Amino acid sequence: MSFRILIIYEYQILYQVLNEISESLNFEIIQSNNKDLKEFKYDPKNNYLIVSKKKIEGIKNSLILDNLPIRIEKLIEIINIKFLKDKFLDQSHIKIGKYNLDLNSRKISVGDKSLDLTERETNLIIFIKDKKNVTVKELQKMVWDYSPDLDTHTVETHIYRLRKKMRETFGNESFIINTSNGYSID
Repeated sequence: MSFRILIIYEYQILYQVLNEISESLNFEIIQSNNKDLKEFKYDPKNNYLIVSKKKIEGIKNSLILDNLPIRIEKLIEIINIKFLKDKFLDQSHIKIGKYNLDLNSRKISVGDKSLDLTERETNLIIFIKDKKNVTVKELQKMVWDYSPDLDTHTVETHIYRLRKKMRETFGNESFIINTSNGYSID
């Protein structure tokens, strides 16, 4: 189960106010100072948000409260929206070997290089990555929704084009590997 954890960084008054109404909130509240924040054990199953008065170097899931005063109802709404946005963004990024696949923008990237993908190419990559050793028949059925008995070279053509794009953009000659057991991603 995933939990939402709000870490209030060096903001004693905010912690006291939210702690008083903590039973009606849908997230756990933790108070932190600089030392605590660096030693905090982040569990990837949890959705974290750090609230502070100023930007904290090296912290990505943060909400800066510099536009005060603010009504408590509005603050809780802003916090809940930020939790949802962060969770959505985390779920839209998939690590595939050394590559990062952004499902929202359908881009695959490594370092400062990126490649735009079609929806079909994105689905193809995800299916092969998740299943490993995927046959042409499985890809026809699951990615293209074709009958596995259909005699077509659609899968091979798409894989050829995707390999070519990966080679031209990243210099990767073996992104999708074809073995006797089927296709897999290196």
